[in-house]
Amino acid sequence: MKRRLPLLIVLLTGIFGAVAFFVPHPAVRSADEIMRNDVQRIIAAFSLVLGVGSIVQHHLLKIKRRAQYYPYSYITIIALLITAIIGVLGGIDVTRPGILPTKIGNFSIHIQTLYSNIMVPLAATMFSLLAFFMASAAYRAFRARNLEATLLLLAAFIVMLGAVPLGRIIHRQLPAFAEWILAVPNTASKRGILFGVQLGIFATSLKIILGIERGWLGGGK
Repeated sequence: MKRRLPLLIVLLTGIFGAVAFFVPHPAVRSADEIMRNDVQRIIAAFSLVLGVGSIVQHHLLKIKRRAQYYPYSYITIIALLITAIIGVLGGIDVTRPGILPTKIGNFSIHIQTLYSNIMVPLAATMFSLLAFFMASAAYRAFRARNLEATLLLLAAFIVMLGAVPLGRIIHRQLPAFAEWILAVPNTASKRGILFGVQLGIFATSLKIILGIERGWLGGGK
């Protein structure tokens, strides 16, 4: 029963989602709105609790076992607690304060402060590091070893030149040609890739709805 009930819920939910997409009846639309708004919010709340419990359990286990890089687990748990306390008690921003004092000196206590002063700099640092990895990957990919790699190299070179003022200096039609590459060959290739991705999503969803794929249940087969 522990395995059949989740499979039954997924089957009924999947069938209802497909029916609601093709049947424009007001009753079906109303039930679909309830599923998309209320039910999904309830599931998201339970998922958040499970996610927080899982990450705390994982890092406490690393600390207990003195695993590699376990001091970072202390930082993760402390950051999680601080974020939770400020998020629940400190309010959202200055205009929507919480139970805690809105300001201590010049420092505002709300979740927007954490986002602006911690998340934004961390995201900028992460994407800056990612740019170096992308440059390294581009250097390896753009070696003209065969015809396909040569075409990729030429297209990338033209697009990059067309995006900077130097391209217009070289030839006034170069930016337009770069736009054509992005609008026609690039779009055609992207549509083919996205079409394949959508077919894969459809096949995987169908396997989950019909109970063929049961890996999400856990516990092996």
